[in-house]
Amino acid sequence: MTLLPATVSEAALEAWGREIGSSVRAPAFFALHGPLGAGKSVLARAIARGMGVTGAVPSPTYTLVQPYEPSPGRRLVHMDLYRIEDPDEVIELGWDDFVADPEALLVVEWAERAAEHLPRDRWDVRLSPEPGAPELRRLEVERAGRPPALPTAPRGFPEHR
Repeated sequence: MTLLPATVSEAALEAWGREIGSSVRAPAFFALHGPLGAGKSVLARAIARGMGVTGAVPSPTYTLVQPYEPSPGRRLVHMDLYRIEDPDEVIELGWDDFVADPEALLVVEWAERAAEHLPRDRWDVRLSPEPGAPELRRLEVERAGRPPALPTAPRGFPEHR
C-alpha cells in the first residue's frame, strides 16, 4: 500500500528525514530505492542528523556499512548495497545481527539488492528525480508488514496517513 506519493524539494526531504531520526523508535528498517542522484543519501544523512549524529555522514558506498551510536542504546546502521551483486553477500556484512538489533534504525540504500533478505516489517521509500524539475524529487513511501509509525510530515510537506 502506497502511503505517501509526493513531489518534494530537497529541503522538505531533509526536514522529514530529521523528523524520522528524532521520533521513530527502534527497531525500524528503511529500505531506500531509486537511481543514482535520487536523494537516498540526502535522506539517510537527514535521519542521522535527526538522531543526533554529528560530523560527516558519508554514503558508505565503499565500506558498505557505517554504524553510528549517537547516544547510549540508540543506534543507526547506514548501509549502501550499490556494489552488492548477489543478495547473499549481505549476510557476510552482519546483516542478520543488524536486522535483529532491537536498538537500531537501519537505513539501507539500494535495498532491493538484498532481495529476499529484507525484513518483513519495513518502510520502502522510493525516490526519483522529477522530470523537468531537477530541484524536486518524486517520493513514494510504502508500508511492508508492521513497521513503527512514521512522524507527522513537516510543514510544507504533503500529509501522509
